[in-house]
Parts: sequence; C-alpha cells; structure tokens
Amino acid sequence: MNLAVAGRIARRELRGGVRGFRVFLLCLVLGVAAIAAVGSVRVAIQQGLEREGAVILGGDGQMEFTYRFAEPGELAWMEENALEVSEIVEFRSMVVVDGPDGPERGLTQVKAVDDLYPLKGAVVLEPAIPLAEALGGEIPGAVMQRVLIDRMGLEIGDTFRLGTQEFRLTAALEREPDSAGGGFGLGPTTILRTEALAESGLIGPGTLYETEYRLALPEDADLQALEEEAEALFRDTGMRWRDSRNAAPGVERFVERIGSFLVLVGLAGLAVGGVGISAAVRAYLDGKTQVIATLKTLGAEGGTIFAAYLIQIGILTAIGVGLGLVLGAAIPIVAAPLLTANLPMPAAFGLHPGPLAEAALYGVLTALVFTLWPLARTEQVRAAELFRDAAAPKFHLPSRRYMVALGLAVAALIGSAVAFSGIPTLALGSLGGIAGALLLLVGAAWLVRRAARRLARSRMVRGRTALRLALGAVGGPGGETTSVVLSLGLGLAVLAAVGQIDSNLRNVIAEELPNDAPSYFFVDIQPDQIGDFLSRTRGDPAVRRVDSAPMLRGVITRINGEPAREVAGDHWVLRGDRGVTYATAPGPDTRIVEGAFWPEDYDGPPQISFAEEEARELGLELGDRLTVNILGRDIEGEITSFRVVDFSTAGIGFVLTMNPAALRGAPHTFISTVYAEEAAEAQLLRDVAADAPNITAIRVRDAIDRVTEALSGLAAATSYGAAATLVTGFVVLIGAAAAGERARVFEAAVLKTVGATRGRILASFALRSAMLGLAAGLVAIFAGGLAGWGVMTFVMEAGYRFEPVSALAIVTGGALATLLAGLAFAWRPLATRPARTLRARE
Repeated sequence: MNLAVAGRIARRELRGGVRGFRVFLLCLVLGVAAIAAVGSVRVAIQQGLEREGAVILGGDGQMEFTYRFAEPGELAWMEENALEVSEIVEFRSMVVVDGPDGPERGLTQVKAVDDLYPLKGAVVLEPAIPLAEALGGEIPGAVMQRVLIDRMGLEIGDTFRLGTQEFRLTAALEREPDSAGGGFGLGPTTILRTEALAESGLIGPGTLYETEYRLALPEDADLQALEEEAEALFRDTGMRWRDSRNAAPGVERFVERIGSFLVLVGLAGLAVGGVGISAAVRAYLDGKTQVIATLKTLGAEGGTIFAAYLIQIGILTAIGVGLGLVLGAAIPIVAAPLLTANLPMPAAFGLHPGPLAEAALYGVLTALVFTLWPLARTEQVRAAELFRDAAAPKFHLPSRRYMVALGLAVAALIGSAVAFSGIPTLALGSLGGIAGALLLLVGAAWLVRRAARRLARSRMVRGRTALRLALGAVGGPGGETTSVVLSLGLGLAVLAAVGQIDSNLRNVIAEELPNDAPSYFFVDIQPDQIGDFLSRTRGDPAVRRVDSAPMLRGVITRINGEPAREVAGDHWVLRGDRGVTYATAPGPDTRIVEGAFWPEDYDGPPQISFAEEEARELGLELGDRLTVNILGRDIEGEITSFRVVDFSTAGIGFVLTMNPAALRGAPHTFISTVYAEEAAEAQLLRDVAADAPNITAIRVRDAIDRVTEALSGLAAATSYGAAATLVTGFVVLIGAAAAGERARVFEAAVLKTVGATRGRILASFALRSAMLGLAAGLVAIFAGGLAGWGVMTFVMEAGYRFEPVSALAIVTGGALATLLAGLAFAWRPLATRPARTLRARE
C-alpha cells in the first residue's frame, strides 16, 4: 500500500466535485444535525436546572414535612444555619364562585406563602403589581393561573371562596419561579397568604397538606454537610431534604430519559441514512469500475486503491459531519426564544461541546460502518473489467481484515451509544431493535425480489406487459429493491412503532379503566363529617356505590432496623410519603394471599398488612419489621400478611394497612370514592360542598385528562424524532431513484425499440415504485408492531392491541412516496431517444 499515491488519486478524484455524493452528504448532515440538536437541547435544560437550581427550588435548601408544621427544634436548626427561612403550605382545594345558576367549583393547587416568598426569583403577575400588594387588602387577595381564571369565568377584582374564607382575585399568575420544582399537579395554582387561611377551615388535624421551609443560606454554605446533618437529626421525623444541587429531580430525570431516547431515535435516522450512504458509495464505485480496472492494469495494488477511496470518503464524511454539527448547533440557538417561552423550566441555550462531540462520533462511526463493505469491493475489481460491460457484480464477502474492521466499528458504535445514553438497557434494546429491523428488511427485500421473479414468469401476468415488466425490474439483479425497502422501511418502522405505542398508551388510560370507575375522589373529610357525608351520598338514588377509608400519610424509614433505601433501593414506595390506613377487618374485596389478618378486637403491638406485589419487589417477607414515620412519630410494626392491591380499578388502594390500635390518637381524615350517574355528579358536588366546604373533590376523568395531556407531549416529541428519521428515508429513497435513472434510460430505450408505448413504460415504472413502497410499508407495520408489543409488554407491563388506522396510513404513505419518487425520475427516460442511448452503449 502506498499512501502517497493513494492521496494523489483521492485528490484528483475529488476535483470532479461531489455530484455522486449528494445523498451521502445529505444523509450524514441530517442524521448528525438531529442528534446534535436533541443533545444540545438536553444539555441546555440540564445546565439551566443547575444554574437556576436555587430559583427552581425557591431557596438554597428546603426541608419538607407532611401533615404538619415544623417543630420548635427543627425551626431552631433552620434559623441557626440559614440567613432567612420562608414557610410555604401546599394543598389541594376547591375554588367556589357564585354564578347565576348556583355555585361553580374548580380544583386548584393552593400555595400559601409568607412575606419572604419568593426567596429566589420573582413572581410575574398581570397586571404587573408587587406580590405583597396582590395578596393584601381587607378581603384577602389571591392570584391564580390564567387557565383557572378562564375556567371559572372570573375577572380581576371578582371574589371567590376557598373553604369558608372569601378572597379577592387581584391578578393573573403568569409565572411562578419555583413551578418546575413542584412536580405534577392535578389543578392550576392559586397563591395567597398563609394567615388568610386561619378562618377557612382548610388546615386542621389530619388535613392533607405539606409544608416546605425554604432556606437562604450563606454563600460559603456546605450543602452536603448540611444535608447530612439534617438527615442525621430529623430523618426519622419524616423530614425530606432538597437543595439547589438537585432542585427538580423528577424534571431532570425526565429530561435525561426523553433526551436519551430521542438521541436513540436519531441513531435510527442515522441508520436509515447509513443505507443511503452505503448505496451512494456503491453507486459511485460502480461508476468507477473502469477507472479502478485501469489503475490495476497500471500496477496499482488493491490496498492503495482502497486507501484512495477511503481517503475520499473520509474527507466527505468530515464535510458532512461538520455541516451537520453547524446545523445541529444552530437549530436550538435560533429556536431559543420559542423554546424558552414554552418550556416550563430554564434552559441555557448556546454552544455545548459535549453533545456536538457525541453527534460527530456517531456520524463518523456510522459512515465507517456503512462504507467499509462497499469500499472493500474495490479489491475485487479485476483489470479484465476494462474489456467487459458487466451487468451486475456478483456477491462476494470482503476479506477477513475488512470484516474484522467492520466488527470493531459496529462494536464502537454500540459501546458509544450505551456509554452516552446513561440507560444501558434502553440503548441496547433500541440498537437491537434497529439491527433486528435492518435484518428483517434485508430479508423482506430478498423475499420481495424472489416473489417478483416467480410472479413475472407465471401465467397470471401474461398479456399484462406493464405489470410483467415491473415485476421483472423488482426481481432482477442490480435493481433498487433492497435500497428502497431498507431506507423507507426503517423510517416507516420507527413511525409505526411510535404510533402503536402512543395508541396503546391512550387505550390503557382511557379504555382499560374499569367499567365501574369512580366519579370522584373526596379527600380531607374530617372524622366528625364522615357520618353526614356517607348519609348524603349513600342516600342518593343516583349513587350506586360509596367506599371510604381513614387516611394518613407516612414515610417508611427503616426495614428491620436498617435504613429502608439501603435495604430495598430506590423503589417508588420508599420515595417520599405514602398513604396509610387502618382497618379492623379486611374489606369484602380484599384477598389475603399469605399470612393472616389480625382479629377484629386485636389490641396488641402494631401489625401491618402489606401489598403483595410491592412487597415482592422490595424483598419483604412475613415477620419483617417496618418503621413508619407518621406526623413525626415512629411506629414500628410487624408484617403479618400480604394482600392483593389492584390499583388499576381506580378505587381506594393502600400499600400499607395497620391495625387500629397502632394509630390510635393520630390525627387523620377520611378519603372516599363515589360512583354516581354522570347526570347527578354536579348536584352531588354542590350538596357536599355546601355542607362541608373544606372537602376537596377530584374528578377522576379530569385527572386522566391531565395524564393524557402529558403523554401527548411525550408522543409529540417522539413523533418529531421519528419524522426526522422518515425525512432521511425519503432522501435515501430519492437518491435510490436518481441512481437508477441511468438504468431506466437504457431500459426505456430497449422497450421503445421493441414497440412499447410511453404510457406502457410509464405504467411499468409506476407499478414497480408502488410495489416497492407497499412492500416497505407492510414490513414497517410488522416491525413497528413488534416493537410496540415489546415496549408495551416488557417496559409498560400492559396489554397490547394492534392499531390499524396508523398502519393503513403508513402503507398508503409508503406506496405514495415511492410512486412519486419513481415518477419524478421517469420523465427523462421517457423523453430520451432510443437511438442515441443505444448508440452510446456500443
């Protein structure tokens, strides 16, 4: 191998321009740009969360309690370590507005604040008045989000009620600085003063509320040391610590995961582009057969020729990757104003080297993987090709060294995806799915060609010249069948998978709920109100069922005396507080699967009945001892039974149930589910609110709509990634059609010579394009359906049902896309004169 000679050959070849590499460059640019843009947005949000952590949290640190305010000792520790301490109280309640047809009610997330709120950042109101002014007045002022104002038909200056307290709406809440740190809420926010709640009847013993103490710390404060000290002093009191290092863990985790997933979708786009890259290199080298043969005749070694074309591909790859990085870096910066206005969290848009380097690495490795094989064919070109007009090259495996190099490149690509994603199982699963889809599409292309060859010879197509010609072209050697099925099929498969997953998720939420789902959840029912509440609801002929249970909140802090998270990991049951109830006997629908429930008159040490599935996930056994912190008091109990808890019924379900004596004297409220006819819901809600304005009603359908809305955003983001993959597939499709134009010119010339009309030739071209698109669409439906089934079954652990509407659209779209691409490149072959074409081939 002579690298100097190879370099001179490559330089001279590149003087002719990049006409044969337009598809190569476009595929590479699109794939790299998509990955770079997604990665840049992900890093921008992560850096924004880190930079604005104190603003998102509302302070440098935060101590949070459930069902209670901080004890004097806890307050003393905060005041000793912080410059300022701001107290926030959060809970759900019902906004009541007197209308012409009676009171109207709407669910809201109440945020009661003190004079120091917000410690960090600023609240934006419309009209633009100070928050202190907005919350003052003889009638206490309040601000609420615009969506709730519109829903309740309010105007600035109108009054409304929360519990028994009247408030005046003084402004619309346009932006609250700590909204991203609050997590998912079921209702829009209303902000008011904490002291204004004194006469509302909303805060009492057992009421479902949380208190958050925001801390403004000295600049030199050691957050890690403060966290460790607070955990050591107050961990067993149910205190939860957060600080500006991880102000919105749920948001950050979501951004990281959706970003990683979209990068993997971008890799699917690069894989589609890789098909186009491979086809472009193969077509380019096919046109250079005589040049390669001439070089070999002059004594050039196979290694030198390989190196010459590898250098060309390397230079073009650098150009394509560079252009893709410029485009991928520019898109988020240009779109920054739009993204900033719509994102619910801060983002630091700018040039981020990390995601750009990741995208560049993916681009280089993809180009290497998909060009090594066609480049290796240069060694198989013989000098004798100079004296032949070979119709189609025979299939040969590359030599061992090229196969080893190809294997190493594939391993590097997989390793990079696993390392950068942060979710190895997702990365491996996605890459395995892409590889499986490619193999499936290659097999499908082979079957299509084989079936087309057989059909072309069958009696069924005799007398149907256009169809027979189309089948012969699809099944013939050297055609575009494999390229079209691979490029379009993989893009459509990604889109089909997204459509199937999105449809099934919506079905799980909307259709797989039980037929007898409750109409409302009623919470914050005080013990002295539960009797009247049950009398009203159970006495209503339109109400077919009412369930109720005592409700407390507790944090599982220890398992058999050891810290719970150290024993069972980061299970959802151990994240924060969970609902706790007590019962004298198991309910009529309760099924004990192991152990025994305590006797009805049991008055001994605390016993616990735990949810069977969650216990298995946590590794719990009968006889294990759990420590549960309820209202700052540790209660240790023994697990004596496991029971089935089916949360899919949308009814009342508690992971942890205790015997009544264990919780004797603990302040608590009741929760109730009411199953009523839809026509009676409004009157029922009015009657309950009139008798007990402190009770909060959560409509089950509204909660489902919020979840569906969140899923719609996720599906939209994924669809955009799939659309980018599909665009790349269309580019490859157009490239394949353009590459086959020369062959179609010769084919049209021969057919015209033997008497075929332009209409018949055009029909043949159209039929072959439609057949290839139809084949690609059918295979994409199968691959996408398989991927959708895998995600729903193994990731979501839910049922799967094939969704035919999107599948039909994909088949139609695939056939239409290839038909249009084929027809676009059919006019030149039809217009070319046969004599000129045939004379040029002599």
